[in-house]
Amino acid sequence: MPTFDAHVHLRQLGHLAELVTPHISKGGINTVYVMPNTIPPITTTDQALNYQSQLKSLSPQTEFLMSLYLTSNLTIQELQKAKKAGIIGVKSYPKGVTTNSNEGIIESYETYYEIFSTMENLGLILNLHGEVPSNPSDGTCVMNAESRFLPQLVKLHKKFPNLKIVLEHATTRSAIEVVKNCGPTIGCSITPHHLTLIVDDWAGNNLNFCKPVAKFQDDREALREVIREGHPRFFLGSDSAPHPINFKLPLLNQNHQDDNNIFFTGHCSPGIYTSAYLLPILATIFESALPPPPPNFNNNNDEEQEERIITSPIPLERLKDFISKFGRSFYGLNNSSQNFNNNNQQQQLLEKKKKNVRLIKTSDQEPFSIIPYKLQSLDNNDSQVVIPFWAGRKLSWKIDTTT
Repeated sequence: MPTFDAHVHLRQLGHLAELVTPHISKGGINTVYVMPNTIPPITTTDQALNYQSQLKSLSPQTEFLMSLYLTSNLTIQELQKAKKAGIIGVKSYPKGVTTNSNEGIIESYETYYEIFSTMENLGLILNLHGEVPSNPSDGTCVMNAESRFLPQLVKLHKKFPNLKIVLEHATTRSAIEVVKNCGPTIGCSITPHHLTLIVDDWAGNNLNFCKPVAKFQDDREALREVIREGHPRFFLGSDSAPHPINFKLPLLNQNHQDDNNIFFTGHCSPGIYTSAYLLPILATIFESALPPPPPNFNNNNDEEQEERIITSPIPLERLKDFISKFGRSFYGLNNSSQNFNNNNQQQQLLEKKKKNVRLIKTSDQEPFSIIPYKLQSLDNNDSQVVIPFWAGRKLSWKIDTTT
């Protein structure tokens, strides 16, 4: 069964998209659901189809499923057009909570009830970035933004019980429990990085900073538990989010001729990039109760070893369902009669090109099992450098390229 990543960011067309889009298949994924928070955002069917065509030119072997960005300008007529064209769903971003979300909603969801009712009738999926914006007046911050959003999910589910809704990139035990207690139309994506990170890992480390932020040990264990039990409504959504290195590691600039002329170039952009090594990273996370050691790790240091201990492993037998069956089933991709493209012949050809991905163990003698410190592309004297998740660390698994 083809692999499916139900949440990926590929950015607007340009050098960065040209670098990362071919990484999807390299990381072991056949089909991706593309998020619409580009600059400008994907708000119409025509924009989505044009974006899809451009992505296909960069990675012809990949199936790109498209989404629209929820704004107040979205109409019932546009939803009908989107459904007919094969658009999968609509993504909701609360205004300002994450990358390129300035066009997100600031109104109550009640403003969009007619839109949601139409989506329910058409069979379109509503994808929710499940956080409320930080608010100093009521104590909302990144650590409780997800938990405070959950009542809105429950309210939407009760109002539209037949509307398929995905709570994206869950990070808390409370989110897991809420989704489990909802009906079969509520799904939940889980990222690889939230299966291994906690707040200590991103506080002071820009490379591990994402939205929503990783929370506490018990929250991380809840994510691992629900995969361990094989719950069918929890599936892979990597939220792989590339940023140029200067967006992740902004510099403090100083004019040395003037001590008063010191300025910070900007805040660190939220996002972790995993696409290029996605399935090997996941297999390594599932197999071991320890993340791979950092470069120059001292195995004899008991304190460092203790800090790396997280939770019990997830059986590797659960990996196939997590990366394929559960997500594809929730999105209705397992029905061979379902067509997500205008060209049936093109779709059939794409299906034939898909092949099962095989993971094999790495050996200590394989240098390419170590994730590089940077991924870089040079084109027309322009370059984009992306630092991948776990840069410099050794993976226990790799994609078998001989089959």
